[in-house]
Amino acid sequence: MSKPLTPKQQRFVEEYLVDFKGGPAYIRAGYTARGNAAEVNASRLLRNAQVQEAIAAGRQALSERTEITQDMVLERWWQIATADVNELVQFRRTNCRYCHGKKHAWQWIDTEEYAQAVLAVKQAIKDGEPQQLPKKDGGFGYDSKADPHPECPKCFGEGKAEVHAMDTRHLKGAARLLYAGAKLTQAGFEIKTMDQAKALENIARHLGMFKDKLELEVTENLADVLAAARERAIASRG
Repeated sequence: MSKPLTPKQQRFVEEYLVDFKGGPAYIRAGYTARGNAAEVNASRLLRNAQVQEAIAAGRQALSERTEITQDMVLERWWQIATADVNELVQFRRTNCRYCHGKKHAWQWIDTEEYAQAVLAVKQAIKDGEPQQLPKKDGGFGYDSKADPHPECPKCFGEGKAEVHAMDTRHLKGAARLLYAGAKLTQAGFEIKTMDQAKALENIARHLGMFKDKLELEVTENLADVLAAARERAIASRG
């Protein structure tokens, strides 16, 4: 039969289940520790078989109460970590006005745009500003989303750069989980996303791929270890 936990050990388990941070849980449970002793002693407690059983039982009870399983959380992290940010925001290279015009002349969207430009120039001329009427040699049909023409003599195939944000009302799947909101800035707006690197780190920790920190195998009294280290340091200074 397993040895029951002491009141402080039970309190440590309860505090650990709050945020899964050993050192802070050790202090909140009422233990006294200085420096890194809280982390060291918490690590020792977490290796205690009875404490491990109590933590596992607490986790299971929490999962049953919330109906949230580890698989559900892991799947959500995975979707965030592997979501394609291009489904939220894109850096695009699009054609300039000369890319697809006839003989690479300026291309208008349609006859209405051309007519408005002509009227604006005529008004400027009437006001005494010397200007030339716009030509329509490049034709019509300019599409602002088209790719640059690789042989364009104006932009040299580079087109123009633009940042395009998707309509977040229509986001689905992983992209919707990745989206963390938007805010207005002096330059326009900013699309915020969940931290994909952190999500991947959470997955790695869950799968035990690396440790948060080196676990010390404490086999001696901590005070004795520190005292011995201090004596060696003094001796080395001669």
